[in-house]
Amino acid sequence: MKIHEFSVRVRYAETDQMGVVYHGNYAQYFEMGRVEWLRNLGLTYKFMEQNGVMLPVVSLLMNYKKPARYDDLLTVRTIFKKQESVKIEFDYEILNEAGELLTTGNSVLVFVDMKTGRPVTPPDYVAEKMELVKN
Repeated sequence: MKIHEFSVRVRYAETDQMGVVYHGNYAQYFEMGRVEWLRNLGLTYKFMEQNGVMLPVVSLLMNYKKPARYDDLLTVRTIFKKQESVKIEFDYEILNEAGELLTTGNSVLVFVDMKTGRPVTPPDYVAEKMELVKN
């Protein structure tokens, strides 16, 4: 499962005075996409953190093509790009109900040991799931 999609409706609180989604909210949509992508794979951030591993974002890129507006039903598409050593990378696409591409993005996260704060290779239970996705 390299690609996962879910829908989210734009809430009023996520928009500016013009009724357009505030740019900072796209990072939250991307995070929601990653969380659901992992959950679909049988992993959760909660489980990883309970086992001493966190996944902070070290790079986040966004490209805004068209605005999303209040009450739009958006499709957030999360695309697994690669996992190498201590890093995992995702691409994102956000589309409106008409299927128009509104925003694209990319993020790189690093597996980090919560006790030491240092990068680590993914635990075996994560590595096994990643092998399924890579093939």
